[in-house]
Amino acid sequence: MKNPIPLLRKVALAEAVSFLVLMGIAMPLKYFMNLPIAVAVVGWIHGGLFVLFCGALLQTMMVAKWPLPRSAMIFVAALLPFGPFVMDRRMVLYEAEFRNRTREE
Repeated sequence: MKNPIPLLRKVALAEAVSFLVLMGIAMPLKYFMNLPIAVAVVGWIHGGLFVLFCGALLQTMMVAKWPLPRSAMIFVAALLPFGPFVMDRRMVLYEAEFRNRTREE
């Protein structure tokens, strides 16, 4: 069984970066430089990455058999600007946990 957590981590970090770019670069460009296209483009990218993140989280929940509170914590972290970066360290531990559990089976 392939470990789904590395993909979830990559998508979560990409989504987090897109969120920061949206809030820190695209929004100021829209409101201070009158460039609404920045929000449109980055917003679409961020939205697509968030949908991809939700799919990766669902896949991880099913394959790794994560409990609902753990999955909810990861989801809520994705809604916060630096949440995925903070949760990444914990997800490294979850990845090792999955690896060890599949070796034992």
